[in-house]
Amino acid sequence: MNTSTSQEPGVETQALAEITIEQKETEGLSQGQIVRRRFFRHRAALISMFVLAFIVILAFTSVGVDLWGLRIPGWWIYSWNEIPTKVNNGVPTLSLWPLQFGEHPFGQDEVGRDIFAVVMRGAQQSIMVMVIAGVVATVIGVVIGAVAGYYGKWTDSVLMRFTDIIITIPLIVIGSVLGNTFGSLGAAVLGVVIGLFAWTTMSRLVRGEFLSLREREFVDAARVSGARDRRIIFRHILPNAVGVIVVNATLLMAGAILLESALSFLGFGVQNPDTSLGKIISENQAAFSTRPWIFWWPGIFIIAIALCVNFIGDGLRDAFDPRQKKMPSERAMARAGRAAGPVAPVDTTPSTDARMVDVGIETAYTGDVVNYHDPRPEEPGDVQHKPLDPER
Repeated sequence: MNTSTSQEPGVETQALAEITIEQKETEGLSQGQIVRRRFFRHRAALISMFVLAFIVILAFTSVGVDLWGLRIPGWWIYSWNEIPTKVNNGVPTLSLWPLQFGEHPFGQDEVGRDIFAVVMRGAQQSIMVMVIAGVVATVIGVVIGAVAGYYGKWTDSVLMRFTDIIITIPLIVIGSVLGNTFGSLGAAVLGVVIGLFAWTTMSRLVRGEFLSLREREFVDAARVSGARDRRIIFRHILPNAVGVIVVNATLLMAGAILLESALSFLGFGVQNPDTSLGKIISENQAAFSTRPWIFWWPGIFIIAIALCVNFIGDGLRDAFDPRQKKMPSERAMARAGRAAGPVAPVDTTPSTDARMVDVGIETAYTGDVVNYHDPRPEEPGDVQHKPLDPER
């Protein structure tokens, strides 16, 4: 049966242009190259990555590293626990015009400590807590979510009920109790403690991915070939869920640094003689009206680190999820349409004639159903042509 249909003139051209643009963008590229290209096109994520790298390098090179007795000096002249003589009554010597840093660019506190050195040390500790808590929470969440989603049944029920119990306890309460106990052991131990209770969201998301992926054909093929469950989980299913894992790991890190700052502000985080960004604000809250610069810099660094990590996570989500593709501009669509070649014009003129179809070797009108002449032979027992039965 031959039929002629009409379409809007621009729909086909636009669809061909979109396909051409998408094919040209991914032609000859591996999955890793496609993800990397999409991430680099996310301007906010790319800028955030450079800003976060600058903050990390600045924090760990300026005042050096002091970790478990290992001391590596930095290039800054003051240490965070050194009390030099006050300069300019403790007011910041940083000037944007003309550009000059001076001896104490971030100012000094009431006892004379250099705020730049203190903030850099606090950024070190907060970043360390963020990374360690994110890694620990990611590992625990991935393992529990993968086992629950793959095996299902009673294994899934037991693990998810345990997850529900952890969720019902406020994380700030757990962090306050454990932080007060283990905070004096250093930022690394505090990061581990936070990570031990921050994995619940990750486990649920990974479980949902595994419930979907375990029914795919490649998993059935791995089972038929004799692969063990551990190999199927970690070599076949887990790489296909890496997008969800990476994105939520960045969100965990952003939440971890905010939680650490809140705990340190409440006095349950990093303990003396060390410091962190939240602890700097907590110790100097009485001087807010007289020396506000003490609050500006740690607050700016907390916001900058959290925003950078969130923007990076947003860029990774767009890179791993093909549905989050950016719509091409009209100029790119037109250019792709010209490259694809001319499209045959479609006649959109409304026809006043009745539509026609080919039935056997005769042509019949389909405009009038009641008076339609059926060219087909009569059915057995039919002595004459009758009006067309639409069901016939």
